[in-house]
Amino acid sequence: MTEALTGDLIPVCRYTWRMSTETVTAPANANTISAVAALMGDPARTNILFALMSGKALTATELGYHAGVSAPTASGHLAKLLDGQLITLEKQGRHRYYRLASPAVAETLEGLTTLAASGPKPLRPTGPKDAAMRQARTCYDHMAGRLAVAITDALTAQNLIVVEDRSGMITDEGRRFFSDFGIDLEKRPGSARPLCRTCLDWSERRMHLGGRLGAALLTRSLELHWVRSVNGTRSLTITRDGERGFHDQFGIAIESLMVQRKA
Repeated sequence: MTEALTGDLIPVCRYTWRMSTETVTAPANANTISAVAALMGDPARTNILFALMSGKALTATELGYHAGVSAPTASGHLAKLLDGQLITLEKQGRHRYYRLASPAVAETLEGLTTLAASGPKPLRPTGPKDAAMRQARTCYDHMAGRLAVAITDALTAQNLIVVEDRSGMITDEGRRFFSDFGIDLEKRPGSARPLCRTCLDWSERRMHLGGRLGAALLTRSLELHWVRSVNGTRSLTITRDGERGFHDQFGIAIESLMVQRKA
């Protein structure tokens, strides 16, 4: 970052890998990397992890359905993912729910998706579900897809954020903008997550916002009913209010956000 920018920007630390809320002190090596890759490499476990990319907590039965395996088999996979600290378990009374262990797991999955998308072409044609995912979807706790990339471009063009490599900074003007938009930029106690960083979007092959700012933008968009979740998927539907709101607030062309609706 150039020296001329430092007076107007909030510095944000670069991304570091964390598997939980505690700092990982031991350096990664070939064995630990291979162990994590092996956990993610099983197709059933991959489907389980991607089902949790919606950011929702799901039961073993629901995850078994997404993975296409029986309940006992799903339980075995979940035990391995728990042991590898890729997921966490939440108990509410008699119910047990599973979540991704951290945003870092979701970001790694998104990165693997980008690599996979560059590999062999899929054998099936692109369908409506694929188009919806490409337009707008959740990436754990922030937005991805065409909408998220457009928001990032708009914020950058208006000098509300400055992005360099995978790190981001928010300008003084940006702080005022996000405050007026209803977003609190203050760091939560105990949180080591960067405020502003970018993720490579697997479908657009460009950057979208992650970090606490990306998560806050998704939360605020849901609160304003600009987007809504599609049951059972990671897809987000952009509402008519959203088409107007994203245009008025961020300057995004409505035409690029139009969704196909039944007549």
